[in-house]
Amino acid sequence: MTRILIVDDHPIFRRGLALSLAEAGDLVVCGEGATAEEAVSLARSLRPDVVLLDLSLPGGGLSALPALRLLTGVAVAVLTASEDSDDLTNALSAGAAGYIVKGVGGRTLIDAVRTIARGEGYVTPTVAARVISEMGRDARMSLPACNDQQAGLRARLLDQLTPRESAVLRLVAEGRSNKEIARLTEVHEKTVKNHMTRILYKLNARNRTEAAMLLRGERGGVGTPD
Repeated sequence: MTRILIVDDHPIFRRGLALSLAEAGDLVVCGEGATAEEAVSLARSLRPDVVLLDLSLPGGGLSALPALRLLTGVAVAVLTASEDSDDLTNALSAGAAGYIVKGVGGRTLIDAVRTIARGEGYVTPTVAARVISEMGRDARMSLPACNDQQAGLRARLLDQLTPRESAVLRLVAEGRSNKEIARLTEVHEKTVKNHMTRILYKLNARNRTEAAMLLRGERGGVGTPD
């Protein structure tokens, strides 16, 4: 069973969250808290697998992250109503493994928690897509117009991808998770992960965001025809 600690200053929201998670069968809420201080103390004593931490706790949810990230085997997912890219960046920089926007459906929440419990990162897809778009736009605005040599290099890198890898990368640039990509392309999630490994290697990219930005820089936007 995956043990979950919920930290939010609204009791009704905590209870609703606990009920949603209970439907999974393999997730159990081992504790609840309402402040950043309680998040740290409860995590130390209960040792949950995942802490669901409200970003807008009194005193700031992010204030608990430095202490929480020191706890071995404890992953933290920020819960928030904010879809602001700065809030996402601050949360991930502080050590959060996930960024979940409040209001997602129960099934989405369960899938997100399971993903984080496996040691993977998770960001609500709509937020991820917005951040990737903003990063790509900012990069284009802050750099001089791409010269022919740079454009040619990007084109050669992208031309290494197979049609299936190109399709997967376009979905990544839309902010899709591996599970969503697997469903849309009708393959197993493990196959998507294998595609991503090859994509990152071929593009010499460190992560999904870099790969997506490379696609945006070459295509001029997601979904542009080849």
